[in-house]
Amino acid sequence: MNFKAARARHLRLGRTGENIAVRLLRSKHLDLLCRNYKVKAGEIDIITRDGEILTFVEVKTRRLSTRSRPAAGLRFKQKRRIHKAAMNYLRHINRPEVIYRFDLIEVIIGRSGPVEVRHWPEHFSGSEIKPEFL
Repeated sequence: MNFKAARARHLRLGRTGENIAVRLLRSKHLDLLCRNYKVKAGEIDIITRDGEILTFVEVKTRRLSTRSRPAAGLRFKQKRRIHKAAMNYLRHINRPEVIYRFDLIEVIIGRSGPVEVRHWPEHFSGSEIKPEFL
């Protein structure tokens, strides 16, 4: 398989995981505000509102055949990019004082569809991201 085909397959898998995550969040009655919010600093897969709380959701998707858990793919550097994008979003909506959290949704997909979907509200916090690294 060439690089372009592998990348396209990876992007399709990610999009499938995000679609599954959106369905899960809607089933939990969270309001979908935005998908794939992109700025120079980073990207947020899904932004929702849970009552008065804004949620910045990272979705990690893997195939069942993969040995590692999808959540293992969320590294400090990516958390920092997500945090920067979230701060940009809060400035964009002119609500820097709003309460927010960072969630993680892990999706494992088998041949016939999702095998496991896990949601971790408040998976990490902005206080984990040291200001000197921003």
